[in-house]
Amino acid sequence: MTMTPEQAAWFQGTFTRLVDNVDRALQGKRDVVSLVLASMLAEGHVLLEDAPGTGKTSLAKALAATVQGTNNRIQFTPDLLPSDVTGVTIYDQNAHTFEFHRGPVFASIVLADEINRASPKTQSALLEVMEESRVTVDGVAHEAGRPFLVIATQNPIEQAGTYKLPEAQLDRFLIKTSIGYPDLDVTASILAGAAERNPSAKLTPVITTSAVADMADLAAAVHVEPAVLRYIAELVEATRTDAAIRLGVSVRGALAMVRIAKVWAAAQGRHYVLPDDVKALARPVWLHRLLLDPEAEFAGTTPETVIARVVEKVAAPQARAAA
Repeated sequence: MTMTPEQAAWFQGTFTRLVDNVDRALQGKRDVVSLVLASMLAEGHVLLEDAPGTGKTSLAKALAATVQGTNNRIQFTPDLLPSDVTGVTIYDQNAHTFEFHRGPVFASIVLADEINRASPKTQSALLEVMEESRVTVDGVAHEAGRPFLVIATQNPIEQAGTYKLPEAQLDRFLIKTSIGYPDLDVTASILAGAAERNPSAKLTPVITTSAVADMADLAAAVHVEPAVLRYIAELVEATRTDAAIRLGVSVRGALAMVRIAKVWAAAQGRHYVLPDDVKALARPVWLHRLLLDPEAEFAGTTPETVIARVVEKVAAPQARAAA
């Protein structure tokens, strides 16, 4: 069943109210909030590469408060174990049974802070739950629930004592973006309210977690023309054949684009995806999936350069058939 124009209008209004509510805690960052919220509704995950103190924790708390969900923060360190993330099974001597104690990954919004500071083994503990929204411990699967969003962060400046995320793990993040510092006026406004230590605590929920799951299901029903699907496929193929690229966008990356483009279209009040939606999302969805050829990288080529070249090179479909 395809989304109707009336449903698209409702989706747009609700999406706007969600962004407005989060913006009360994270001022002046509506574009980033919209991207992260769209990722959650596309049932994907977010990698934030940003300097400390830009509001990453505030974003996670504000999102959780807005959708009446739970929020956990995991500080990744070199001595963090996989069981510290997912949970562990403990034997109860009184009941003579094994009982599973859930780890902090069981929450609506999980902030994996400085994920690249943990060992690759601990990083990989997130892979199954990010991909399948469940954790398997001792052969027993435990569902993470819906909504489920992992916001992982890494500091682009401080690299000492860190473990670079492998391409297989990067590919599991729907988008990669950054919050950045606020402008002068917003900074002054934040300083004026410095007495408020946790602005997210005053936020009232806009919708429930079950309603978020309903929105995700509704967004999945947005219509995508075969011509637009082929356009995405051609863009992906162009990244793989570009002379500067060693590893292009995967099939998972193409599917990620379709999923978030549906949400993005619905957030604009449309029940169908346009090529412009794909162009607008190409950078956050695909930049972190590209692996440059060392010689091209040494010559100054960047993933941004490749994405811009590919978008300009591949012709977008012009007409849309009736949905």
